Amino acid sequence: MNYIVFDLEWNQSSERYNKEYGLPFEIIEIGAVKLNRWFKEVDKYEVVIKPQIYHYIHFMTNKIVNLTMEDLENGKPFPEAMEEFLEWCGKDYVFCIWGNSDITELQRNMMYYGMDMLSQGPLLYYDIQKFFSLSYEDGKIRRALEYAVDYLDIEKDIPFHRAYDDAYYTAKVFKKINSFKPRIKKYVSYDIFITPPTKKDEINVNFKTYSKYISREFPDKNKAIEDKDVCSTKCYLCGRSAQQQIKWFSVNGKHYYCIAYCKKHGYLKGKIRMKKTDSDSVYVVKTLKLVPKETAMEIADKQEKLRLQRMEKRKAKRDKA
Repeated sequence: MNYIVFDLEWNQSSERYNKEYGLPFEIIEIGAVKLNRWFKEVDKYEVVIKPQIYHYIHFMTNKIVNLTMEDLENGKPFPEAMEEFLEWCGKDYVFCIWGNSDITELQRNMMYYGMDMLSQGPLLYYDIQKFFSLSYEDGKIRRALEYAVDYLDIEKDIPFHRAYDDAYYTAKVFKKINSFKPRIKKYVSYDIFITPPTKKDEINVNFKTYSKYISREFPDKNKAIEDKDVCSTKCYLCGRSAQQQIKWFSVNGKHYYCIAYCKKHGYLKGKIRMKKTDSDSVYVVKTLKLVPKETAMEIADKQEKLRLQRMEKRKAKRDKA
């Protein structure tokens, strides 16, 4: 298996309101490095893409990326470049990117041009930015690529901010991280541009410190929160059902929390994020994580404050009537 470490540059509308809602970001460059299973660089790929939608470079793109409209007009059409890129990738590979946006925008551009999607559901990939945080920091903070290059004392022998350049440095960082923590690759990520089409395609994955569940689509959030799999709370360490001491409650209609208790491992904090699709249906990303009793009490306090606030609002509404 190979690692395809890639980076994209994209352009967007120069107008305040984007008229092309189907494609807010048009890819203008793809750069990639191919690493073999031993993390040796075996090939590279770079292509400039001729724009079909936005024919003026946005001021932020122009500020960061050293590309002119003349460069772009001499590029390849996106479908041709994408087919060439996928052929270059081969058959047995995993995508690796810095952050979590490039694969989503790659698939959005593919869909815009009517191309076959990369997968029929969530696409597994490696987020090297997340790997860096998990390996050297708290796992939550997200650093810029150049910060990681400096932190790991990697030589800066080419510039930044072109697609191939950033892919090149991302590959260098990934190689260093793998040497330090080779098991970090267990912390896979999933791009959810395409949601699980059916129940059997839903994602359930357990990591060392938390579990993640990605649901199929539901017509609305009420239907989602009623689903037994969405609401279930299993301990990711032993697989047993954990009894909910604080049932799921919503903070803002998008985020839901609960506290469950595993007799063997203790308190689990559950978090549900309701995500909307382009078709206005919803899907759920649920995480469960072991927490100390103090955190469980904080969640209980949050629920009680929300209950009192809602009571006060209802009372004020009755008094006004």
